Amino acid sequence: MFFPGSRYSSMVPYSVTRPDGSTVQATRLPAPGMQAVLGYYRRQKGDRLDQIAGRFLADATEFWHVCDANGSMVPDALAARDLIGIPIDAQPVS
Repeated sequence: MFFPGSRYSSMVPYSVTRPDGSTVQATRLPAPGMQAVLGYYRRQKGDRLDQIAGRFLADATEFWHVCDANGSMVPDALAARDLIGIPIDAQPVS
């Protein structure tokens, strides 16, 4: 259901019956926890979260690690921040 490496990949789905009687699969949201950060990156004009993840984590699909390091479940919540915490397991930019 989710791509490997997703924050949801280890979550167990469950069934929900909708008012019309149809059944859908749902997943609980994992609670974000503040992580220690390697440091902070000053966002440049036009920087997207996937680009920042690609630069520091070598995988743009791991943007959610950046979200977790900043205590945010939703990537858009970081859109207005000038400083973005970089997860401790990131590789320093040379």
